[in-house]
Amino acid sequence: MTAVTHPDTPRRIVVMGVSGCGKSSVGQLLAKPTGLQFKDGDDLHPQANKDKMANGIPLTDEDRWPWLDLVGCTLSLPGGAIVACSALKKEYRDRIRRLAPDAVFVHLVGSEDLLMERLTNRKKHFMPPSLLKSQLATLEPLEISEMGQEFDIQATPEELTKDILAWLLTVKDLTPSR
Repeated sequence: MTAVTHPDTPRRIVVMGVSGCGKSSVGQLLAKPTGLQFKDGDDLHPQANKDKMANGIPLTDEDRWPWLDLVGCTLSLPGGAIVACSALKKEYRDRIRRLAPDAVFVHLVGSEDLLMERLTNRKKHFMPPSLLKSQLATLEPLEISEMGQEFDIQATPEELTKDILAWLLTVKDLTPSR
């Protein structure tokens, strides 16, 4: 994969979407060619949040605010970062942008059936498949005013990464273009 080294290429990238869409896999693959540090947003959740989700209890906005602040802080580190974060609502993305105003969003999307299949086959993760419906109900697609792009998860993680890198090279001025 070709390295993304253009000086205007975004340095603060959120790989977003519902559980099971491949945020962590794609984020890790993006790290090497971009030269950015990858951080899984799941690792930023406090244990209380993980326990709630493991017990099938959806998080409230109050549960999410400190976590979203940590996501924004991670992105704002010198040199930038890639963070895998669900970022389901526009207000969550706005919260992230308060600390990382130039963040761009890579939204991984797929059918409910494909997502459920992935979640059902996933081992050793605190997020149960039973919470997928609540995540899909909460999800607000990127708005025209937001800097981001959707990518279909029917492609392999490697294909997605290639497409995302090509898109990142087109994002020059951080002005929404959709």
